[in-house]
Amino acid sequence: MNARADLLALDADTLAALANRGLVKRAARELDSGAGASVSLDAAGEVTAAFPDGSRAALPAGVPLEAGTCSCPAPGVCRHLVGLVLAYQAQARSQARSRSASASEPESAPTSGPAAGPGAKAPVPPPEPELPWSPAEFDDAALLAAFGRPALAAARRAWERGVRVTVQRMDAAHPAPSVELPSCTVRFPVPRSLNFALSGATAARHGELVTLAVWAFRAADEDGTPSGSARTAGGPKRADAGTAAATADRAQPAPATATATATATATAAVAALTEELLRTGTARTGPVLLAQLARVEAELAAVSAHWPAAAAAELRVQLAAYADRDTRHDPDRVAELLVELRARLRAADRALALGTGESAVTQLRRTRLVALGCRVSAGRGGAERCTELYLAQPDAGIALVLRKRWAVPEGRPGTGAELAGRRLLGHSVRALAGSNLVSESVSRSAGRAVTVERGRIASTSVTPLGDAWASLPAPLLLHDAAARLRALGGRPPRPVRPRIEAENAHVLAVAEVGPLGYDPARQRLEAVLRDPAGTEVRLSAEHDVLCPGRIDALAAALESGTVTHVSGLLRPEAGRPVLDPLAVRTAAGPVHPDLAAETDPHPFTALPPAAADPLAAALTAARTALAELARTGLDAALPHQLAPAAAALRRTGLRTAAALLDALAADPSPDRWTDAALHLLTALDLHREEARP
Repeated sequence: MNARADLLALDADTLAALANRGLVKRAARELDSGAGASVSLDAAGEVTAAFPDGSRAALPAGVPLEAGTCSCPAPGVCRHLVGLVLAYQAQARSQARSRSASASEPESAPTSGPAAGPGAKAPVPPPEPELPWSPAEFDDAALLAAFGRPALAAARRAWERGVRVTVQRMDAAHPAPSVELPSCTVRFPVPRSLNFALSGATAARHGELVTLAVWAFRAADEDGTPSGSARTAGGPKRADAGTAAATADRAQPAPATATATATATATAAVAALTEELLRTGTARTGPVLLAQLARVEAELAAVSAHWPAAAAAELRVQLAAYADRDTRHDPDRVAELLVELRARLRAADRALALGTGESAVTQLRRTRLVALGCRVSAGRGGAERCTELYLAQPDAGIALVLRKRWAVPEGRPGTGAELAGRRLLGHSVRALAGSNLVSESVSRSAGRAVTVERGRIASTSVTPLGDAWASLPAPLLLHDAAARLRALGGRPPRPVRPRIEAENAHVLAVAEVGPLGYDPARQRLEAVLRDPAGTEVRLSAEHDVLCPGRIDALAAALESGTVTHVSGLLRPEAGRPVLDPLAVRTAAGPVHPDLAAETDPHPFTALPPAAADPLAAALTAARTALAELARTGLDAALPHQLAPAAAALRRTGLRTAAALLDALAADPSPDRWTDAALHLLTALDLHREEARP
C-alpha cells in the first residue's frame, strides 16, 4: 500500500485549523517525549494507532480527520487523532531516512562483507515538489460523494444568485490554493483532497462553501481570470455549474425568479426614495421619510443586498443626526451615501455592487483570532463611545472587526484610557486589544464584522499576543507595502466596491524608523517607516480629544528603538503608502495609542505646511457644492449655484467635470446630479491616491 500522501501533507497550522493549536502542541510534546503512538498502515489505507495510555485511534482512507475513531471519551477531533497523524509522519520520515542511508552505501563493499546482489536497493531520489494543481480538478461526482446532496443544492442556489469570489491559484508565494468568499475563505492545503479543505465555517455550511470554491476555480480557469482578482461568479447564465449540482435539488422549485423579483422591488424602492430625497432636500427629512428609509433598509437586507442595506442604514443615521443637531452629521458624507446608493443600481456587475447571494451571518467553527489593535470613536451625540477591535484571522488571511458600543455616564469624559478598563468577553478592552482569541462562538457578517454569541463566553479563551504578528500570513503581514498597493490597483470605484470592514488592516514589518514630526495646523504626527523591502511608508496619526494620549504614546513607542511591527490601516496617498496606526509592537510589548492615558506633551519638530493642491481644491469645492444641493433640494436649485465650482474646474483643466456641472445647472434632475457626483467623487479619490506632489 502506498503511503498516505494526504496525511504527510498536513502541517502544524492545518492540523491546528482542523483541531486546535493546544491539542497539536500537546500531541507533539508526547511524541517528542517518547509517549507517542505506534502506528500501522493496512492494505486499505487505514492508519491505526495504539497509545501508551491504552487508547486506540483509527483513520480510514478517504475521510476527513473528524471522521476518525478513537476509544477515548473526548468528542470530535481529540489529541489521539492528532497524535496519530504526527506519529505517522514521524514514522514515514524515519523510514525515508533509513532507505536513504541504505541507498547511500558504497557500490563496492569490502571483501569481508556480502556482495551486492541484483536485489540491492537503488538510491531513493528525493521527493519531487508538488506540481501546481487546481481544485477545478474535482468533478461534481467527487463533491457529491464528499458533501452530499443538500450541500450541493444549497451551493447551486447561491451560485444562481451570483457569488463574489477572489481566486488565488497555487504559486511560490501561495502553496495552498484558496478562494475568498463573502462569508469566509476556503483553502485547500492538502493537494487533491477535499477531506482536508478548510473553510472556517461550521459543519452545516462547510460542504456548501467548499463546493462554491471548487466551482469558482472552474469558472476562473475557463475565463482565464488572474489570481487575486475579485469577480462575480455564477449567476443565471452560469447556473449549470455541474450535472450533479443541477440535479441535486430537482424536487424543490428554483428560487431565482422570486429572488430576482424581490431584489428588483427593493432596488426600485431605493431609486424612488433617493430621488425624492434629492428633489426635496435632506434638510427637509422628517419622521415619514426616515421610516421609509428604514423599510427600504429592511427590504434590502431581506434579499441579501448587503452593501446598499449598509449604506441605507448609515444614511438613516446621518439624517437622524441632522434632525437632532448632532455633530456626527456630515453633509459631504450624506452626498457620498446618496451617490453610492444610486451608483450601485447602475453597476454592470449587480451581484458585486449589491452584495447579493450570501447569508448575512456565517457561524464559524473553532477560530483563532489575533488582535491587531483598537480604535475609539464617539457616537449618538456624545452619549456613546465605540471601540473597534481589529482582529486577524490567520487561517483565512483576512482582518475582521469586533465592535462594541458603550454608554457614557453624564459628566464622564469617556476617553480611550477609561474604556481600556471596561470588560468585554470577560476581559478588559486593553487585554483583548493585545491578545490571541480562540473561540467556538464567533460569527461574521458578509462585511467582516464579528460577533460573539451571548451565553457562550466560556467557549472563548484569551492568551497574550506574544510574537503572533511575526507569523501572520501575507497579506496580513506586509514586508513590502508598495507591492500590496499594486495588488489593489484596478479595483472598482469606491461607491460600488463591497463594503468590507477592516479591508485595509495590516501589520507592517518595520526595518527602520525615521524622525518624527508634528503638524500643529492639522494636529497630526508623522514619521517615515521603512519596511524590509526598502519601501518608505508614511505613518500618519491625528490627535483626537477622545484619545488624549494617542500622539504622545505613539511617539514614545516609535522612539524606543525597539519597534518591530506596526499595525494599522493602509491607504495610498499621493502615490505612496500611508499607515494610520492602531498598535505598535516593541520589545516591551504592544502599545495601543487610542487606549493610552494622557501624559506630559512630547516635544516635536514642527513639519512644514502642506503644499497647495489646486486640483484637489477644485474637486473638493465642486463636491461641496453638490452636497449643498442635496441638502437644499434640486427642486429649489438655481443655475448660478454651480457656476463658481464649474469655473474652478475649468481653470484647472477638468473640462469633463465642469461640463457635468453645467448640464446639472441646465437640468437639475437626480440623474444629472448622480452623473456629476459620481464623476467628481471618483476623480477626487483617484487624485488623492495617485497624484504626486
